[in-house]
Amino acid sequence: MVFSGQLLAQTIMASHLEAAGAKEVRSLHTVFARAGTYTKPLELVVEPMHAGRTWASDTVTAVQEGRLLARSLVLLNTVDPDLVRHGPAMPAAPPPGDLPDGPGQVFPGSEWRPAPGGGERGGVPVAMSWHRYGGPLSSPAESKAVLSWATCGDVIGVALRPHAERVRLSDAHRTLSTGVIAHTLHFLEPFDAGEWLLVVVEGTSAAAGRIYGTGSVFNEDGLLVAVFHQDSMAKSLDAPADPRRSL
Repeated sequence: MVFSGQLLAQTIMASHLEAAGAKEVRSLHTVFARAGTYTKPLELVVEPMHAGRTWASDTVTAVQEGRLLARSLVLLNTVDPDLVRHGPAMPAAPPPGDLPDGPGQVFPGSEWRPAPGGGERGGVPVAMSWHRYGGPLSSPAESKAVLSWATCGDVIGVALRPHAERVRLSDAHRTLSTGVIAHTLHFLEPFDAGEWLLVVVEGTSAAAGRIYGTGSVFNEDGLLVAVFHQDSMAKSLDAPADPRRSL
C-alpha cells in the first residue's frame, strides 16, 4: 500500500508547483479514501480554489487507474511580519548527537533518532524523536514535504503502546485493521528539514475502533515550527485485510 506520508509529501509539492513559488504551503488536510499500490502510476490533480494577494487554496486529488485514493485541501499564503508572537516551550530531550539512529517511517535518506523522556503525560502516551534529512533541500516546500512524510507513521503505534498486552502492532493487516483516515498539518515557522527537528507524538485517544493523535515539531532552538493531527482506524479482524478495499 502507498504510505500516507508519501501522498502528503507529493501533495505539498504539487500545490507548490501550481503556485510557482509565489506563496508557501501553510496547511493541508487530507482524507485517505482508498489504499493505493506501488505497482501502478499515481496521478495528482490540482484544482485551484482561490488565489489572492496574500492567500491561496487548492484541492489536490490523488488518483490511480481512475479511482480516487485521497483528497487534500491545501492553504497557501505569503509570509507577513509579526504583529504579536508567543509559543510553547519545547519538552526536554537529549540532543540528537547523543542518540543512535532508530527505525522510522521517514523520507528516504533521512535520519530518525528516538529520544527517551516521552513516557506518559496525564495518562496519554508520548514519544519523541529527532529527525533530519541527510542532503541539501532547495526550497521551503521540499523541507515541508520531507517533514510531512515523518509525521504520519507513529501515531497509531504510540497510541497502542499502553495496550501491548492485548494488541500488537505487528499484527497490523493480519488480525488487526489499521490505517490513517485523515491527517492535518499546519506549518507555523520557516524551517530546514536538513537540520535537526524534534518530533513529539501524542497518542491522545484510543476508543471505538479509532485512534486520534497529535504532534508538535520543534527546531533545535526550541521554536515550534509545525503541528499535526491524525484520525486513524484500529480494530480487530476476523479475516486477513484486503489492501485493495477502501478504509
